Amino acid sequence: MRINHNINALNSWRNITMTNMDMSKTLERLSSGLKINRAGDDAAGLAISEKMRGQIKGLDMAVKNAQDAISLIQTAEGALTEVHSILQRMRELAVQASSDTNTDVDRNQIQSELDQLREEIDRISRTTEFNTKKLLDGKLEGFRFNADIKVVTGGNIDVKASGAGSTILEGTYVIEVGQLSGGVSSQIDVRVVHIGSDGKIQHTAVVSISAGQVTVGGVQFTWTANTFNIGQFGGALPLNEVIDSAVVRVEGVYTSNNQLIFQIGSNEGHNMIAGIDNMSAAALGLSTSTLKVTDQNSAERTIMVVDAAIHRVSTARAALGAIQNRLEHTIANLGVAAENLTAAESRIRDADMAKEMMQFTKQQILLQSSMSMLAQANAQPQQVLQLMR
Repeated sequence: MRINHNINALNSWRNITMTNMDMSKTLERLSSGLKINRAGDDAAGLAISEKMRGQIKGLDMAVKNAQDAISLIQTAEGALTEVHSILQRMRELAVQASSDTNTDVDRNQIQSELDQLREEIDRISRTTEFNTKKLLDGKLEGFRFNADIKVVTGGNIDVKASGAGSTILEGTYVIEVGQLSGGVSSQIDVRVVHIGSDGKIQHTAVVSISAGQVTVGGVQFTWTANTFNIGQFGGALPLNEVIDSAVVRVEGVYTSNNQLIFQIGSNEGHNMIAGIDNMSAAALGLSTSTLKVTDQNSAERTIMVVDAAIHRVSTARAALGAIQNRLEHTIANLGVAAENLTAAESRIRDADMAKEMMQFTKQQILLQSSMSMLAQANAQPQQVLQLMR
């Protein structure tokens, strides 16, 4: 028998300490509802769940962005609803003025109302805004190829190549010139579409270049001094044959563009681009020279002018409606993605309360049992005193 070292008591004390630590962690999980409260609980699980949390919060914000985008679209479309009403009234007045039952005085009165209606369309175009952003003044127009730009020559370049080491892809390369950024006459936007020998589109690229080049399908196209030429190419072998080698020369007005970019996802590049056409009276073709009803011939021509304006506004509203429908589907998809990602994050991070209560009950029993055994172990050395009697 030994009294300097009570091994049984040390063993009981060690088990009490371990049970206390386990009980402390269990209490922490029960109080927080989380299985992972610090990196030491599950290092890998913490890293994975934090990444998921970032994605979930990004998806939630993307839903809000999409909802704001719908509000913006509805604001623009609501203004165009009134523009439609004004155009319908204009057409009605033009039809009225087309009849010779009206005198010149009557037509002048009708002309006065038409002028006021045209001014109101301009006012709506100037003042319609969302969060101080102007919507209908033409600064948000979408990318349109050949807009305000004239293609002087060419357009298609047919390419054939042969040789085992050639990286040239055969087919037709269609060059379209448009305006997307630019702002100066030395910079334009060009789309190059590669149509393969089977008639299907193989590659496409849209680039903004200023005295530079773009490579599509292994063929390098160069922009120099308002001329877009076929140039050098990739690969080790020369270009064996170029059929109908065409030069695309452009001239026109290069304007800047500020399309709307809606961030509708949680990561970089998860966005959509939307444009809203210019809805001013001039853009609709409703100038002072075309919107005249002072005589019968002018009134009849005005009917056609207003019909064209109605068609343009209808097209713009249809485009806005399509964008809104797309955004509504986007919101539904984001909601599903966020829900599923939250479920995955919950499986990693959240505590199973029933399981933790079971562990807590077990640890309570172990703690009480260990305390009892420690008391018994501490009493054992007292038996030495029996030898002194």
